[in-house]
Amino acid sequence: MLKVGIISDTHGCFDQPLRRFLAEVDEIWCAGDIGNLATAEQIASLGKPVVAVYGNIDDHNLRLTYPEWRCFEREGVKILMTHIGFYGGRYTREVYGRIRSLRPAIFVCGHSHILRVGYDKQLGVLNINPGAAGNNGFHRVRTAVRFVLDGGTPRDLEVWELER
Repeated sequence: MLKVGIISDTHGCFDQPLRRFLAEVDEIWCAGDIGNLATAEQIASLGKPVVAVYGNIDDHNLRLTYPEWRCFEREGVKILMTHIGFYGGRYTREVYGRIRSLRPAIFVCGHSHILRVGYDKQLGVLNINPGAAGNNGFHRVRTAVRFVLDGGTPRDLEVWELER
């Protein structure tokens, strides 16, 4: 069993309320737009393994530290993660192709600043966009997600919300 926290679009903001939400997880997945290396170090300072990708606002230092794509496995579940992946109700062309070829059970992305969790029956993939955990952007409520992977099954999904 693995308790996972998912964040995206921190844009340099990793404060106490977000730290508290992630304190209970075993691992943190970050779907890009971290903001800067100092913020990445703050996330890592929780002492949890961090699996991250860079986002479109991340500078060359973060792009040297994290890849654009991650495909990894946890609890027997294949996960695909990138920053920009689902936009306007559709996958980007590259994401669609990778989901079809790699067949992940979970796809994680960010970028839209809109919390979205849904199952795509056609492709057989659970889509998770945790929204935006930071203060920059058009969103009014900061969001993040945590859930449990138990024997290959995601369960007990929780949403963190904080008014900006």
